[in-house]
Amino acid sequence: MRRNWAARLRHGTIDGLRAVTLENERLRVTVLPGKGGDVVELLHKPTDTDFVWLAPQGLRDPRDHLQGAADDVAQFVDHYEGGWQEIFPSGGAPSEYRGARLAQHGEVSGLPWECEVVTDSPDEVAVRLSVRTRRLPYRLEKVFRLRSGTAALEVEGRATNESGLRLHAMWGQHIVYGPPFLRPGARIRLPDGVTVIPHESAINPPERRVRAGGPWPVVPADGGGETDLSVVPEPGAPSDIVYLTGFGDEGWYEISGDIGMRVEWDATVLPYLWMWQELGASTGYPWWGRAYTVGLEPFAGMPTDGLAAAVANGTALVLDPYETKVLRLRAEVLA
Repeated sequence: MRRNWAARLRHGTIDGLRAVTLENERLRVTVLPGKGGDVVELLHKPTDTDFVWLAPQGLRDPRDHLQGAADDVAQFVDHYEGGWQEIFPSGGAPSEYRGARLAQHGEVSGLPWECEVVTDSPDEVAVRLSVRTRRLPYRLEKVFRLRSGTAALEVEGRATNESGLRLHAMWGQHIVYGPPFLRPGARIRLPDGVTVIPHESAINPPERRVRAGGPWPVVPADGGGETDLSVVPEPGAPSDIVYLTGFGDEGWYEISGDIGMRVEWDATVLPYLWMWQELGASTGYPWWGRAYTVGLEPFAGMPTDGLAAAVANGTALVLDPYETKVLRLRAEVLA
């Protein structure tokens, strides 16, 4: 039954893409089954704060944008609207795994997912999305759940190897934050004992924020001195990406300005947190100086060089024949 109160669901389209909205008294969450199951709205209603970053280029349906030179990076970036993507079975740069060529950030973020209603009551609403990869024999599911009266989105993901072979994968939650929520001076909190691992090279040469790794949050800065990664810098600061590890079994982080977000996840499945910082210094393709965003992305595998690199360094997720990995994640507004 259609409701305008408590927990409720809405089905519709955004720019021609299928959309479903989960809403309660405190949150409104909009998901695009028609484009990777992307989360394009995570709005805290009492403060009118949307936590997801919306990229300047806006939302584009991949089916309507086929012009331009063939490019395994552009396949993701040209249709990247910001928000929150599911990344599987490869993270970062194009890569080849056992004869399968995988584009930037793998397969599933650009595919349409099936969507079905799991629960629709005033107490809670939930939808299940599912998809099969096309180049590797995997099936992914994720259930989004919102309970009445809470400011927390609950997600349960399942990755299944549908073959009789032992396979590898990278699995990530590409969660990025931007204005108006994100601002200079915003703070990032992590558990004690987390270690910073820098990327091997600058992602926007020649500048970067971090010269060497060490204990979170203060590490050697590029060019001398130190940089405090727990404080979001002013626009124009150098672009960089680092990898955070040492979470134990339960990973969490908090990012806050006037209000905040706490994300909790199973770090036995995703033991790394990628911290991507694109703060306006990249003036070429694809950002053109217009991005001010920080990604805090739980991941299985590193670095952002694709699945082959994660297999080579031993950080890739391993799925035995017909095995299913289950991931639980919770994103809660702190107000």
